[in-house]
Amino acid sequence: MKGGGDKEVHQMSPNFKKGSLVWGIWSHNSRPSSYSRSLLFSRLMFSVVIPVCIVFYIMYSLNLVFFSWGLPPCPTSGLDDDMPISRLLSSDNISANSTPEKSRPTSSLKSPDYTPTGLQHIVFGIAASASLWEKRREYIKIWWRPGKMRGYVWLDKPVKEFRYRSTSTGLPALKISGDTSKFPYTHKKGSRSAIRISRIVSETFRLDLPDVRWFVMGDEDTVFIPDNLVRVLSKFDHRQPYYIGSHSESHLQNIYFSYGMAYGGGGFAISRPLAAAIAKMQDGCIKRYPALYGSDDRIQACMAELGVPLTRHPGFHQYDVYGDLLGLLAAHPVAPLVSLHHLDVVQPIFPSMTRAAAVKKLFAGPVRFDSAGVIQQSICYDTTNRWTVSVSWGFAVQIVRGVMSPREMETPTRTFLNWYRRADYTAYAFNTRPVARNPCQKPHVYYLSATRLNITKRAIVTEYKKHKEKHQSCRWKDNNPADMVDQVLVLKKPDPGLWDRAPRKNCCKVLSAPRDGKKGNRVLTIEVSVCREGEMSQI
Repeated sequence: MKGGGDKEVHQMSPNFKKGSLVWGIWSHNSRPSSYSRSLLFSRLMFSVVIPVCIVFYIMYSLNLVFFSWGLPPCPTSGLDDDMPISRLLSSDNISANSTPEKSRPTSSLKSPDYTPTGLQHIVFGIAASASLWEKRREYIKIWWRPGKMRGYVWLDKPVKEFRYRSTSTGLPALKISGDTSKFPYTHKKGSRSAIRISRIVSETFRLDLPDVRWFVMGDEDTVFIPDNLVRVLSKFDHRQPYYIGSHSESHLQNIYFSYGMAYGGGGFAISRPLAAAIAKMQDGCIKRYPALYGSDDRIQACMAELGVPLTRHPGFHQYDVYGDLLGLLAAHPVAPLVSLHHLDVVQPIFPSMTRAAAVKKLFAGPVRFDSAGVIQQSICYDTTNRWTVSVSWGFAVQIVRGVMSPREMETPTRTFLNWYRRADYTAYAFNTRPVARNPCQKPHVYYLSATRLNITKRAIVTEYKKHKEKHQSCRWKDNNPADMVDQVLVLKKPDPGLWDRAPRKNCCKVLSAPRDGKKGNRVLTIEVSVCREGEMSQI
């Protein structure tokens, strides 16, 4: 077409094959052959070279994504899981010029160069008052190990022991708490001493003792089993913020205060990073809670501000109860016994003894020989006499006529009253069962009388003697334990690694039992040991 410019019209040959490098056949109006060769070359480049370039581009992109082409890795060590929370949130770790490698822990709990937690890594802060010191200091002497443990008793006023060295008194070093008059306190029924006591962890931390992993808080009437405390704390990473303890046995106490609060009388442990965080903010925190009652709830309020929950362990015991601890101690949870409290309120754990003397007896024998297994329950059966036997090792043995299931026997009997002196089974924070009303089902109790080590058998022998109490007549034809057994012997091998395994009760087995109360030996002999494969408590 002339004038407006020529427009070529291309027609596709009917002989065109799909996939050919030549996409079309020119019509009779096609251009000279040199132009055709140029066009063919262009189409060849488009069909072959460009796809190859695309493939190389894709490979290059994949290398950038997965292999970073030699670029350094992202600095994730700055957010190491083992870093204490106070350092994790510090400005040094957030800034672009930080050096995360320096803050990375040099070892983990499983590494060969890690030193296990021991008594030397724990410092105790014990709350005490001058008015009760004369009476309650005896409890501290029972469990304290001078020269092997570190800690301080924090008092409100000086006492006579201030004139002596702690090594000569058998007590921790004594200190006077700081002035707390600047802090508001508005609770009408409480005492301002709660503020002083709540600051003990902070004051102990500021002493800047070396190589401290845990700060443990307790009262002057708290009795710790030190080796079991170490066993519990060694399971946790002290470089993390931990708040470890337990709540009250009283459901009402926990409602009034908090189920998320560790009770100071039962003792609690705070890891060093958390203690450092508390020391920085506690004074300001205390001022925000003037209406709280005690020291425990003030500490828990500060923990809530830090976002650290209570890690509950059933071995810490507040014992907010009255009466006889037999029901609680004879059915202790499957956990190491860490602490006892309120021993001035309850009856002596061993009858016919003073409270302090009874605790000394527990420490002099069972705690000394096998602290891991002290007061751990085992249940077995005397098939001949049809007796159910419950051994609370190092404390007491109970014999019950007939067959009671392990499920019943491991439930504490209500030999005690609630903290509010109510005989109310709903007032406890755990399952309980009533004291047996049927005289035939009332347990016969044998309390610890002696502990010795049998070198030949390589076993600890604990002796238990019958507790003299009146039993009403029973019409059952089963043999009466009171008429046949005067003493129970329990053989047990020391097992310091008990809590290195999965939690499980030890098994027990009756080795010999009296068959006739009028003749022969009146001793029941029992063996307590690690359960063998397939072994269980059944008759």
